[in-house]
Amino acid sequence: MDIRQVTADKENYRPLLLIGDEQESLIRGYLGRGELFAAERDGEVLGVCVVTREGTGLYEVQNIAVAPKHQRKGIGRALMEFVWERYPDLKVLRLGTGDSPSTVGFYRAMGFQERGREKDHFLKYYDHPIYEDGKQLRDRVLFQREKAP
Repeated sequence: MDIRQVTADKENYRPLLLIGDEQESLIRGYLGRGELFAAERDGEVLGVCVVTREGTGLYEVQNIAVAPKHQRKGIGRALMEFVWERYPDLKVLRLGTGDSPSTVGFYRAMGFQERGREKDHFLKYYDHPIYEDGKQLRDRVLFQREKAP
């Protein structure tokens, strides 16, 4: 598997990005200012990740998605580790996600720590109900991982 930065035709990755974030208006907002990375094998896109720089040493994962038939095979983990090593000045990597056991467990296993919650985020910013693990998402869980000084 190779991970590469996508610099042209980012919109072509929209179907996969919609797996990680179902609100197209939000995707449009961060896709233009973020860096898009694609995990590929034999010409097939397995997963994607969008990262934005939010300040000196501060980066945020805006979207990470793995094609359904390739989930639970380490691709999401590989994308996260790629991002972790990608930026020489990275001190803090943060993200926000839905409050579902599988997603929260994934980020905790990756060394992220919960730093707060944004109440009713999915009710305020999404134009339709979002479900994960059979549960309607309401709050956004804020995570971050810090590099040791």
